Amino acid sequence: MPTAGPVIVVQPAPAPRCAERLTEMCEHKGIGHPDTITDASCEAAALALARVYRQVFGQVLHFNVDKGLLVAGRSEPRFGGGRIIEPPKLIICGRAANPGGQLDVSEIVVSAAADYLKRNLRAGAERFRIVSEVKEGSASLQQVYTGRSARVANDTSFGVGFAPLSALEQIILDLASILRSASFRHSFPAAGDDFKIMGLRNGAEHSLIVAVALIDSHVRDAQHYFEIKDEMVRHLRGELPQVASLVLNALDDPHAHSESGLHLTVTGLSAEMGDDGQVGRGNRVNGLITPGRPMSLEAAAGKNPVAHVGKIYNVLANAIARALCFQLPEVVEANVQLLSAIGQPLAQPRMVVLEVAVRGRLTLEVKERAAAIALEQLDAVEVLVERLAQGELSVY
Repeated sequence: MPTAGPVIVVQPAPAPRCAERLTEMCEHKGIGHPDTITDASCEAAALALARVYRQVFGQVLHFNVDKGLLVAGRSEPRFGGGRIIEPPKLIICGRAANPGGQLDVSEIVVSAAADYLKRNLRAGAERFRIVSEVKEGSASLQQVYTGRSARVANDTSFGVGFAPLSALEQIILDLASILRSASFRHSFPAAGDDFKIMGLRNGAEHSLIVAVALIDSHVRDAQHYFEIKDEMVRHLRGELPQVASLVLNALDDPHAHSESGLHLTVTGLSAEMGDDGQVGRGNRVNGLITPGRPMSLEAAAGKNPVAHVGKIYNVLANAIARALCFQLPEVVEANVQLLSAIGQPLAQPRMVVLEVAVRGRLTLEVKERAAAIALEQLDAVEVLVERLAQGELSVY
């Protein structure tokens, strides 16, 4: 591999741009969605392992806990308050170095996941059974982390990103922020932490389909359920006047007189009954699922924050795309692809592809300035890695 620097290709972005297409779709899975719970729990375990490795060994050793499964439990929702029959089971799987057996890796993983659930979900950690299936990894992969002067990639993989967000994408993130806010929970205590937002733009018209699990102890009967639901829709429409249509809990039976046919739960989580979760099936590192955009299927959550390009390069690609749009007035949209080679320095990917949509013609000057911005971001990858290791950057 050459050491002079990465190969950088700057080329026109595919046309038409996202905002110029007739239709657009976008999704966000909320904090209590089973896939997000699994992502977040594995990421909490990863941050805890990174912290303990530094405390005990002075550096982060080889690990990845990016395989996780949430197996739904069984519940019996009832107006006024139901019961959990069988709690959901959260399984965290992966590999983690443990020289001399000095660490209780399972305890670190389980405690970190439980602490996350306790701090972020009203259902709390006691509603879950948490299991660690983390074992030691291969010796060859463990060597990637030792005896090197620069951080290197521990996988051959790629990361992708884009900027700026479209109007639809921003609306969905704004709505997600509202739904998980303390003020919304205060106004609507029946609204659970489990929600999902699906957005559609057809021409200039934005419409949303939203699912929010309601907590049975805050709902007296079916009529009360629909009263709460109608008030929530009015509130959200007031917060998002640019949305032409907002449908809440589309599967509800409008003629329901009992708990059957309503999105009613005991804990505010669909994981309590029949909805499983898995790492990597939820939001990408920008908090969105965007089928019309460049998007990696890599599961970022739970991966090692100091060496795994499946996490680092996806976050970095988005950062480069934002920098291109912010620093170059000519650039109106940017897509970024970064390809790594295992064992090579993080700051020297095998290939960098910058796809830019510009006002007018893509000149040599713009290409050179775009490449320089990408190099600046690559040179600062150590700062990004440290922020990931400290949990300062979301990856789901």
